[in-house]
Amino acid sequence: MVWNPWRGCKRYSEGCLHCYIHKGDLKRGVNTEEIVKTKDFYKPIERNKNGEYKMKSGLCYLCFQSDFLIEEADEWRKEAFKMIKERSDCDFLFLTKRIDRFNKCIPDDWNDGYDNVIVSCTIENQKQADYRLPIFNSLPIKHKLLSVQPLIENINIEKYLDGIECVVLGGESDKDGRILDYDWVLNVREQCIRKNVSFEFRQCGTNFLKDGRLYRIRTFDLTKQARLANINFHSNK
Repeated sequence: MVWNPWRGCKRYSEGCLHCYIHKGDLKRGVNTEEIVKTKDFYKPIERNKNGEYKMKSGLCYLCFQSDFLIEEADEWRKEAFKMIKERSDCDFLFLTKRIDRFNKCIPDDWNDGYDNVIVSCTIENQKQADYRLPIFNSLPIKHKLLSVQPLIENINIEKYLDGIECVVLGGESDKDGRILDYDWVLNVREQCIRKNVSFEFRQCGTNFLKDGRLYRIRTFDLTKQARLANINFHSNK
């Protein structure tokens, strides 16, 4: 399931250069810089004629057309959190590059975190890892994931992996996308294995370097090729 209570975003750091949200909006003639509520804002609590929730129980991908912690949504987020708390039968997963805003955005009853909220901090290079991950490690969140997407350089994050449940890694999807070196992927994977943290190789980059050879991979083959690598690691924790 997907719930996008608002849409629109603003480029924030190096990983945003070829953002899929901006590219998709450009094709549709939509101004991505305009952050607005969507018609689905109340989707989690809408009910049918029988009084049952229309949105089924299970995992819900939250705010994948924006950043859940973006400043322009501050006035709407409190109400969104009320719906999240009401739907305790759903697990809400959101990604953010704005993890340094987290404490300004949580509700008064957050305490040590909601059981049904999964937060994935996004990083793309060593600079952002060294800035965002110490903040992320310090926050009261029950379920923490790490999104290394798009990875644009080799990184060392092993010291930040305590308390992380899974690391998801991917390359950049764009004809002009920056190269993803397979050695970088394997390096992050080894760090996860040493810390017994699950690792998922989500997608290759359009421009993918392996064994000294540069491959050009079609967009619809990026996830397939990552699966074929068969390098995912499942923690026994």
